[in-house]
Amino acid sequence: MFDRHLLGAIEALLFASGQPLAAERIAGILDITVEQVHILVNDMNAAMADDQRGLITVEVAGGYQLCTKPLLYSIVSKLAEIQDSKLSTAALETLSIVAFKQPVTRQEIESIRGVNADRVVATLLERQLIKEVGRKDAIGRPILYGTTNEFLQCFGLKGLDDLPDISNLLPADQEE
Repeated sequence: MFDRHLLGAIEALLFASGQPLAAERIAGILDITVEQVHILVNDMNAAMADDQRGLITVEVAGGYQLCTKPLLYSIVSKLAEIQDSKLSTAALETLSIVAFKQPVTRQEIESIRGVNADRVVATLLERQLIKEVGRKDAIGRPILYGTTNEFLQCFGLKGLDDLPDISNLLPADQEE
């Protein structure tokens, strides 16, 4: 392969970053083309497919990230002593509304859910799953919320296009 010697460099960049790195950024650092980055990452994944390897490269949030294989979760969780920090049903409902309707105001969220969303929105902001994306051109200029790259990472999505089609999730009489 033309750039096989760069496999280690890409692996090192992904490891050192800890966050998804866009193919364009990797290409710029290594002075190669984006297409070469995609080919090298595919080659790296093929080499990591061996059951004796503990890592994989995943495409998430618009970039590549080095992750542990899901089969090794139970072992890695012992090391990290991960505390389960699940989202409440209210938080998941609110996050779904933001994901599918973004940009959306707190008032619009409350209108859909039928309850106050102050605390839930604050929790989602604190966990960096949503962010302020602007202000609505309306009276009071309410804050508009949208999802973050952290949201994409958390749910293993490459982008918002990976969300399911909402019309397939609703009964025919409830579609908007």
